[in-house]
Amino acid sequence: MESFFSFLERRVDDSSSLLCVGLDPHVSDLKEPTAASALDFCLHLVKQTAPYAGAFKPNAAFFEVFGADGWTALKQVIDTIHEESKRLGSKIPVILDAKRGDIASTAEAYAKSAFETLGADCITLSPYLGKDSIEPFIKDQEKGVFLLCKTSNPGSGDLQDLIVDGGSLIVDRDAPSTVHRPSSMFLYEHVARLAQTWNTKNNIGLVAGATHIDALKRVRAAAPDLWFLAPGVGTQGGDLESALKAGLRKDGKGMLINVSRGISRAEDPAKAAAELRDRIVNIKRDLNREAR
Repeated sequence: MESFFSFLERRVDDSSSLLCVGLDPHVSDLKEPTAASALDFCLHLVKQTAPYAGAFKPNAAFFEVFGADGWTALKQVIDTIHEESKRLGSKIPVILDAKRGDIASTAEAYAKSAFETLGADCITLSPYLGKDSIEPFIKDQEKGVFLLCKTSNPGSGDLQDLIVDGGSLIVDRDAPSTVHRPSSMFLYEHVARLAQTWNTKNNIGLVAGATHIDALKRVRAAAPDLWFLAPGVGTQGGDLESALKAGLRKDGKGMLINVSRGISRAEDPAKAAAELRDRIVNIKRDLNREAR
């Protein structure tokens, strides 16, 4: 059975793309404030940008606002991505941006909603309720999660930048031995280290914003093997080259650059996506040359 990130890497190779196209149907961008208009908006983007997308990330909030009709539209968007994948001969992962976080039967219900009802391949989660809160989402290695680690918003530091002191020894209850850790670190670094140890099925990644470059470097140091979902390039002010330099793995992968408004509000979304994809490829090539 294939793991989520093995499947993602195959798509990245097929498309030569680390671009994640965000599907955020803001009401202000729609012809009408309806679920049908949100659906049309997203279907247009999917069909225009699918050849250049390493992944798509629909944001559940912009569909939920329309109630039951919005959920139906979200399902149709995901179905259309799957159809475009078949047309292109390369499955494009769907990352549901829902930022769920709960425990026990509630988490199981959220997982069933995302993966079985909607048909998403991956979901964003808050890890702050602990490992048991994410277990229902990762029990199937073909389904993935991106855990909120160091988010792109200005207020992320209110909690994520707190210094935590776990002592020189942290006992992992799920491991047979004690894990050595530095005595203090940022909370987001602790989240990254935990995620690295939890990733036994190759289906856990991290959300690490492109707006905080020093933090991005720290997250990469704490989790050298994990994939990052990196929002914040473009409208939020994140610099693409700096983010790639800080966040890419040594193999030149391990990072999805999420862009939504920079593509959806472009006069030609297909051209905007192609140019972003190509710019990422060129920056990667230049960084590789510098490393030699």
